[in-house]
Amino acid sequence: MKAIVYSSPGDSSVLSLVEREKVEPGSGEVRVRIAVSGVNPTDWKSRSKTPPTSGDVVVPNQDGAGVIDAVADDVEGLSVGDRVWVYYTQTGGATGTAQEYTTIPASRVVRLPDDIDFAVGASLGVPAVTAHRALTMHEFGPSRLGPGALDGRTVLVQGGAGAVGHAAIQLARWAGAEVIATVSSEHKAALARAAGAAHTVDYTGGGVAEQVARIAPDGVDHIVEVSIAANIDDDAAMAAHHAVVSYYADDGGDRFSMSIRSTFAKNLRLQGVLLYTVGEEAFAAATADITAALADGALPVGEDSGLPLTWFPLEQAAAAHDAVENGTVGKVLIRVADL
Repeated sequence: MKAIVYSSPGDSSVLSLVEREKVEPGSGEVRVRIAVSGVNPTDWKSRSKTPPTSGDVVVPNQDGAGVIDAVADDVEGLSVGDRVWVYYTQTGGATGTAQEYTTIPASRVVRLPDDIDFAVGASLGVPAVTAHRALTMHEFGPSRLGPGALDGRTVLVQGGAGAVGHAAIQLARWAGAEVIATVSSEHKAALARAAGAAHTVDYTGGGVAEQVARIAPDGVDHIVEVSIAANIDDDAAMAAHHAVVSYYADDGGDRFSMSIRSTFAKNLRLQGVLLYTVGEEAFAAATADITAALADGALPVGEDSGLPLTWFPLEQAAAAHDAVENGTVGKVLIRVADL
């Protein structure tokens, strides 16, 4: 089978296309024939900085979608031929999705409804699970998402045109929230509105807190934050009492400081969100709710749905990584096979 691999950290030139043997599933594992591999910022960041721990080659990319090809005898609930989406596949020494077949723990495999395209499945994973976690950390709930779960709540998504921001808008809207998204251009505003944001605010001209206050004079209940170092003062000003600021990235700096009085006076909660350490209970809740949202048609992708897709063939995986690193708007996908 064809696979993209690297054996030492570095820029995208360390990636190469090779032939490898398919790996038979061990206990608790399934093998998936990958149709589409999704590329996330963590993929190029890990490739550029983190040496392989085993001394062996690494297959990059954690998200994808395809069809189950083989199943270990002790795996229940999954069968050969099932259409699935996969996430966080590089846990426990498993390999990534930039290859024709990947053998991974069954716990990282989720059935994909028959009417949902593989491009949607490969766009879930890191963005959608992160967004779900960010939206379920409020002191007064909900801990699960579904229609009506966020009725009466106002959600602010900082960076609404990114992949996590897009998923947060879609999930929040599906759950009944009024969504405000910050953006940096009219094109990105159009994307955020296509995803379901009721309001957009261009942050490039400043005055974000004042603009949001005119939309939500009582403050916002949930803030999904991509750049807390840059935005914490505005977040504190915009937050309603008992609001939560869920931050999942360090865009804009790796440290932040904030006013003590303006935050404790509101009983403000700051919640870090990192996919890799949320735990199995959070994974199970997220994948169940995402599956329900898929069944309701709430998570489409593509330009008309607010998430433009940029495609590369498998042999151009390095270019796909570069596209994400260089800030391509929307989702970068690798077409591995036509299934």
